Amino acid sequence: MRPDPTPAAPSPWHAGERALHQGLGLGARMEEIGRHALRDHMLPQHQGFFPRLPFLVMGAVDAEGDAWATLRAGPPGFLRVPDPYRLRVEARRDPADPAEAGLEDGAAVAVLGIELATRRRNRLNGILRRGGPEGFTVEVEQSFGNCPQYIQRREVAPPRDPPAATAPPQVSRSLGKRGRAMIAAADSFFVATYVEREEGRRQVDVSHRGGRPGFVRADGGGVLTIPDFAGNRFFNTLGNIVANPRASLVFVDGASGDLLQMTGRAEVILDSPEIAAFRGAERLWRFTPEAVVLRPGAFPLRLTLSEGGWAPSTLATGSWEHGGVPS
Repeated sequence: MRPDPTPAAPSPWHAGERALHQGLGLGARMEEIGRHALRDHMLPQHQGFFPRLPFLVMGAVDAEGDAWATLRAGPPGFLRVPDPYRLRVEARRDPADPAEAGLEDGAAVAVLGIELATRRRNRLNGILRRGGPEGFTVEVEQSFGNCPQYIQRREVAPPRDPPAATAPPQVSRSLGKRGRAMIAAADSFFVATYVEREEGRRQVDVSHRGGRPGFVRADGGGVLTIPDFAGNRFFNTLGNIVANPRASLVFVDGASGDLLQMTGRAEVILDSPEIAAFRGAERLWRFTPEAVVLRPGAFPLRLTLSEGGWAPSTLATGSWEHGGVPS
């Protein structure tokens, strides 16, 4: 009697990611890559990476199912790695942050660490655990590195001591003048998305997007159109959007510390004449904000573009202002 065959290991990718892989004829190749690249623990270099950082990007989901992208900052060492399976964050709760509602004990969250001076970035997602009134631990479910493309090198200045008082958040359902100005000037932003996986668990992701100033277009109704450039083809963000349109964007003004946080719905565009017209774009995606929160001075650090800090990959792309080609 022949033994039962060994059950196939579950795919490291969910249905939305697999759909985009298969659309490019990369299904089998990405299955192989995913089994090596996605880990349930932090590698030694990642364990040494996070404690050096002065800030962290996070993705969370509130009780209404809205995604929120946000940032947390602190002196180097506010992030600790007790072991390869846990990241400790020493940060106070922030009632002015709409993402705070999704940072409860047991919540699925995402983390992006980005070192602007070197363009290094590493990501993880997992489960948040709170053991007291301040700080939390993220138990790793997935950990992986990302390439340095489209990241501009920046110098990070520490916050003033004492920190300057911040104005109350400005909450609206649409983009205002200040928000539009921040988007038009931005060469980067962060996006949080999530999916309910086939095995019944929620997976949140947060990622970086970069380009020339003007690479994000806001139309008269506030809908944003964003080019998707060549990358690692993991499609964590776009795959999530294919499976679940809920998304959040956060823009940071490095000079003022203003944060622009938005939650809403996104869609992936695989066929449009605008794709070929925008230098470097392989596809597009659109984001329609449903809630907008402008938080003046909420980010305590100040970011300055380094001399020669433009990423070569960024300089090879276009912008909407100049018809999709470099100025």
